[in-house]
Amino acid sequence: MRVEIFCDGACSGNPGVGGWGSILRYGDKVKELSGAEGETTNNRMEMSAAIQALEALTRPCEVVVTTDSQYLAKGMTEWLSGWVKRGWVNSKKEPVLNRDLWEKLLALAKMHRITWVWVRGHNGHVENERCDELARAAIDSYRAGAGR
Repeated sequence: MRVEIFCDGACSGNPGVGGWGSILRYGDKVKELSGAEGETTNNRMEMSAAIQALEALTRPCEVVVTTDSQYLAKGMTEWLSGWVKRGWVNSKKEPVLNRDLWEKLLALAKMHRITWVWVRGHNGHVENERCDELARAAIDSYRAGAGR
């Protein structure tokens, strides 16, 4: 079972109100997900988009995750193993930011066979552009809510 996931995050202010959007595609079936949070960062929203999409999977899968976030893609493919070996300290000997989300991604990665693919953002990639629309709409919806 091979699933394609496309994800993006956005933030109005950094930190500020943030949104995320994801698309899951399995064959001809497509599912869109989105959400928002107050007082967050763009990196957290990029990560949340991937987490929410991976958590939506109901069984172990072969997954290709496409993101425009180098932070997310490089974090998962280049940096994560070193952070874990060093006890969640980065190369500057500082605590890794967003450790809670990295730990969630690490756990999800153990459940699936994931290939991480980076694409340039806002460059005409149809699914990436749609994920950006979902994330921005989630921000708008959050702001329109009671007292936000």
